Amino acid sequence: MTGWDDLTSTALVGTDRRPYTGDLLEAAAVETVRRRAGASTPGEHTPDGGKPSDGASGEERKAAEERGAGEGREPGGGRAPEEERAAIGRRAAERLRRILDGEHERLLPEWLAAAAATGRRVPPYVLPELLDRGRRDRSIRVHLGVLAGQRGRWLAGLNPAWDYLLDEPTGETWELGGAADRRAHLSALRAADPGQARALLESTWEQEAPDDRAGFVEVLAEGLSMADEPFLEQALDDRRREVRQAAANLLTRLPSSRMSRRMAERLRACVTIDGDVIAVEAPAYCDKEMERDGIRQKPPRGIGERAWWLQQIIARAPLSAWGHRPARLLAMKIPDWDADVKSAWVRAAVLQRDPEWARAMFGWDPIADLLVALPPEEQQELAARFVAEHDLDSQLIMVLGGVSSHWGEGLATAVLRKIVKVNTTQPWNLAELVKLAGEHIDPALHELAEDFSPAEPVQKVASLLRFRADMYKELTR
Repeated sequence: MTGWDDLTSTALVGTDRRPYTGDLLEAAAVETVRRRAGASTPGEHTPDGGKPSDGASGEERKAAEERGAGEGREPGGGRAPEEERAAIGRRAAERLRRILDGEHERLLPEWLAAAAATGRRVPPYVLPELLDRGRRDRSIRVHLGVLAGQRGRWLAGLNPAWDYLLDEPTGETWELGGAADRRAHLSALRAADPGQARALLESTWEQEAPDDRAGFVEVLAEGLSMADEPFLEQALDDRRREVRQAAANLLTRLPSSRMSRRMAERLRACVTIDGDVIAVEAPAYCDKEMERDGIRQKPPRGIGERAWWLQQIIARAPLSAWGHRPARLLAMKIPDWDADVKSAWVRAAVLQRDPEWARAMFGWDPIADLLVALPPEEQQELAARFVAEHDLDSQLIMVLGGVSSHWGEGLATAVLRKIVKVNTTQPWNLAELVKLAGEHIDPALHELAEDFSPAEPVQKVASLLRFRADMYKELTR
């Protein structure tokens, strides 16, 4: 239990039934001050749930937040350690405050990523709110490890709700850092020298904690080659399923790997192509060797066992093992298991990062996952054609959501045209498309949007692009 939990439990049952060493009331007072020291506003996270006055001015609020974010002392006299990184500039900090207060709030992850890339930290008065948001939103935590600085980590050590920060990367080395720091170090080394990174991981593999191994294996996706195959084949015998799955996913991208060859043999046992007909017989069982190669035995709800095993074999078998181009295969007749085979082709295109198959399967089922197999420029070209040819619906929104930022002029123009067109017939249906455009188009294109059309939705896009352009400029000062 936390200190406050222990105190309240003792108070509820009484010191006669639960003896307490020391002065209970004095300890409760100290704990109350400690909890308030980590609050973004006076009263937040306090035992009595008190809130600050709504009439407090911005300067008063900022001063209170600065005091609550580490200017005070920990019970026992401790203080936050000295900072090693410079803080972001005043204008950048003001824009962060505006975003936290609700102005274009969905830009927070982008702001944090851009700020973390500068190697600087945020000012102390925003730490409590950022740490609270990180508690609710895991996606922003990786950036907070750098941005929170020494004071943020000190606060995380005082407040159990924020202790997740202690597991995020801070820039430490392989030898001294925690798991997140070591993943970041390995990623950087992998990008510079893939062989050296793999050798480093192999040298410490037996000593790595089971919970960390899967994350380390995933780092090898950068610069993946057959030189990694022996290590990944060995990882298929790891005790943790997550490690085996991560290794199998990478081996799937190596068509010459031993695992891929085993999958090709399983595929040939299930599939026969005769002319324009693909005859399929799903596997009757899933043995230990199949499980070792990443095939999961228990299917998700709503899928039969044989269908599930078939889908996984097709997804992990080399796409070249089919012997035909995807367009030809899609034109063939599949009397049995048709939907399962084609769904597995989609999964195979994603897992194996095969551009030709991704293009073909996108034509059959335009899902955003397939875009990851294509370079950013081609993603945008494909999405621009999709926007031009399809009505505005949830599928179009999902496709655009899968396209890497920042969108260039071609996709930006296609989306702005769609906004103008829909604005004349269904203006009430534009809210999400306008937000996506403003959040993903290259902010340097804000003038293109401003001049494109006087329509209000287009000008909203232009305004958001200008906001982002200013945001990036401030972070470089």
